[in-house]
Amino acid sequence: MNEDEATQLMQEMKTLDAYLDDLYDYENTFLTSIKECSATIDSIRSLGQKPESDTLVPIGAGAYIATKIFSDKKIALSIGAGVVLEKDFSSALNFFESRIKEMEVTLQGIAAKKQKTAIRLEQCRERVNQLMQSVGLPDSGK
Repeated sequence: MNEDEATQLMQEMKTLDAYLDDLYDYENTFLTSIKECSATIDSIRSLGQKPESDTLVPIGAGAYIATKIFSDKKIALSIGAGVVLEKDFSSALNFFESRIKEMEVTLQGIAAKKQKTAIRLEQCRERVNQLMQSVGLPDSGK
């Protein structure tokens, strides 16, 4: 058995496994963001249909205060770095729909990377098994 090759393969497998875990975490972050954007879109549409409504606003530690929303057809959007833009409902909906589309494209890229990584990980496992069989050891089984 070529110990250097086996050591290198085991290290690569460990790295690939960690990378695959990171990709799954990254994917989950985007899925959560997509759900949040979708819920925001639903809320904006709901506000557009009912310009005045009662709601509860969280003030911390599980406490809420009752308030009234008076919609003047404007939404304040945080776009990052402490910058907030005021948009009309239609523009805000377009903003979040575009954001979802961008995240879906990113998710497709993540899926491709996951597939490529999983294939390489399986190739490494097969090579380790071949090395183990060449010296008469039972395969690793994974």
